[in-house]
Amino acid sequence: MKKLVVLSGAGVSAESGISTFRDNGGLWDNYRIEDVATPEAWRKNQELVLDFYNQRRKQAASVKPNAAHLALAELENLYDVHIITQNVDNLHELAGSTKVIHLHGELFKSRSTKNPELVYEMTGWELKQGDLCELGSQLRPNIVWFGEEVPMMEKAVGIAEDADIFVVIGTSLAVYPAAGLVNYVGYAKPIFIIDPAQPDIRLKQNMTFIQEKATVGMDILKDKLMGIQ
Repeated sequence: MKKLVVLSGAGVSAESGISTFRDNGGLWDNYRIEDVATPEAWRKNQELVLDFYNQRRKQAASVKPNAAHLALAELENLYDVHIITQNVDNLHELAGSTKVIHLHGELFKSRSTKNPELVYEMTGWELKQGDLCELGSQLRPNIVWFGEEVPMMEKAVGIAEDADIFVVIGTSLAVYPAAGLVNYVGYAKPIFIIDPAQPDIRLKQNMTFIQEKATVGMDILKDKLMGIQ
């Protein structure tokens, strides 16, 4: 079974109703990234950071996987599918995908501020001041903030290197280090990029652009993948 590796971004979840950085009138419009998504913000105002992620979590809990999520899950019947996502929601898992790496963390998990190895599943959408880990330290969102290392990056690179087919969907390939994963795909391996706007990247052999939104693009991609099984 060929290994199909997918790098997914905000454009996939946007079709389910999750706000992206660039949405006009979206959740991010009311906040500065520096105030809610950095280690400095956490040190400065925990209550504001917690409230911001509570609102993101509440929004994410109200939506469902869309046709693109479901199509990626269905491809597990034909391929060994590995999804590397920049998204922090759990829509890939809810759709049925079984091998998902979250580069930027997971919205529905919290972690210890004393020991980052202590990660906890959340049962609701709210995380409050005074919610403590087993060591007695405040719990924080299990999110990789701007300025922090991406702990799953090394594993993601290894998966990209082993890909027989690589798919990029719903991302402009502008956020690093995730955007650099395409450079680890083997020479002449097929690469499919699904996004309404063609990313400004160095063209590689066997690179195919599908300039559509995620749901429409996945329909097109499925037909193409049937021909290279």
